[in-house]
Amino acid sequence: MVTLIDTSAARPRHPEKVNRPDSVVLRKPDWIRVKAPGSPVYNETRKIVRENNLVTVCEEAGCPNIGECWSKKHATMMIMGEICTRACAFCNVRTGMPGPLDPREPENVAIAVEKLGLEHVVITSVDRDDLADGGARHFADVIFAIRARNPRTTIEVLTPDFLRKDGALEIVVAARPDVFNHNLETVPSKYLKVRPGARYFHSIRLLQRVKEIDPSIFTKSGIMVGLGEERNEVLQLMDDLRSADVDFLTIGQYLQPTKKHYPLQRFVTPEEFKSFATVATAKGFLLVSSSPLTRSSHHAGEDFARLKANRQARLGY
Repeated sequence: MVTLIDTSAARPRHPEKVNRPDSVVLRKPDWIRVKAPGSPVYNETRKIVRENNLVTVCEEAGCPNIGECWSKKHATMMIMGEICTRACAFCNVRTGMPGPLDPREPENVAIAVEKLGLEHVVITSVDRDDLADGGARHFADVIFAIRARNPRTTIEVLTPDFLRKDGALEIVVAARPDVFNHNLETVPSKYLKVRPGARYFHSIRLLQRVKEIDPSIFTKSGIMVGLGEERNEVLQLMDDLRSADVDFLTIGQYLQPTKKHYPLQRFVTPEEFKSFATVATAKGFLLVSSSPLTRSSHHAGEDFARLKANRQARLGY
């Protein structure tokens, strides 16, 4: 008799990080602390997510705002599975070889959006370097499915960089999301260690290309601070994004998921975040969100309304 042993459960979440030395995880200051989730609406949101076999970045990335957002029935859907082909040093999403795409996922996402009553939804994904188009067609299918069932819901996508995937970006833009978000994550000097599979200026060009194809789409990008970046590097990054005509910048505190992840260098003070917001606004962004707990999809619906209003005001409507 042959006994088959399932070793998948024993496989580490981040196999590439197992042999890294432990680093000291700094104690969080008071301004970072959040309440533990558990309200009735939070539990209802979790039930809807489970019933539709959905993955959320709220859970996979360990977002500190999950209690607040899910208590308002706001959840960021993460499509194409929960396993990423990249191994970014800061990220808590599982690393490995993903499974095949679920053809039912676009409709399942659309149903969940309907059940949650979302006026604005954020769709993100893992990196799928294993797919010829990086998952661009699947992004488009999700957008189409949401629009078919929820025609009044505005849609924001937070995409991978589609590195070396010719034509992929165009597929997503042709589906006409209301907001196209792609995060730079950090300043270029940190890419080799923090985001080794990505290329800073490719990401800048990706955002610029969205505007060239369809200027009506709002573009957005975000970074983390506390990774050891210098202030002047953050200011230069702002200039790079403005040169690509990016509308919306988010800046939040990096929180180290485990002792094996990229070590947190420091907690940036609320005053420094306010200073970044002042400078970024002066540089011409339509909207800036800069605070310790700022995340890409936090308050996304309210921010979208502000984006539209700010564009109209700038155009003199």
